[in-house]
Amino acid sequence: MIQPRSWLPTPLLSILLLIVWLLMVRSVAFGHILLGGALAVAIPLATHRFWDTQPHVKKPALLLRFALRVLGDIVTANLQVAWLILNPWRRMRPHFIEYPLMLENRFTITLLANTISLTPGTVSANLRLDGKSLLIHALDVEDDDALIETIRERYERPLKEIYE
Repeated sequence: MIQPRSWLPTPLLSILLLIVWLLMVRSVAFGHILLGGALAVAIPLATHRFWDTQPHVKKPALLLRFALRVLGDIVTANLQVAWLILNPWRRMRPHFIEYPLMLENRFTITLLANTISLTPGTVSANLRLDGKSLLIHALDVEDDDALIETIRERYERPLKEIYE
C-alpha cells in the first residue's frame, strides 16, 4: 500500500535549503525568497524516496555529550599528530586493524566510520560486505587491542545507546 506523504517531508532540510539559496544569491528580495522556497519544497519531495528512514535518537543528551567528546578528541588527536610530525626522531608505528563491530544499523556504522576518519591519525578504510568488521588504519599504534577497546568505549557504545 502506498503511504500518503507530506508536502514537506523534511522541514529542517527545507529551511536549510532556503537559507543556503539566499546566501548563494546574496539577496533577500521577494523573488529570491519565492524561488528559494519553491526549491526548498520541491527538492526534498523529488528526492525523498531515495533516502533511508531517519534514525530515532533515543537519548538526545547522550548525543550532545558524544558530539562534545568527538570534538575534544579531534583537538587532542590534532596535537598528537602535530607532535609526531615535529619529532622526526620518534619512529611512527602505522598499522591496519580489523575492528569487530557491535553495531548493526547501517546509519550508526556509517557514523562510527566517519567519526573514526574525522579524528586525525585514524582512517576507516573498508567495511566488510557482511557488515561485521571495519578496517581501520592508524598512524601510530602501540597495542591493537587497546585501540580497539578505546574506539569501542568512546564511540561505538555511545552510538549504540543513542541510536540502537
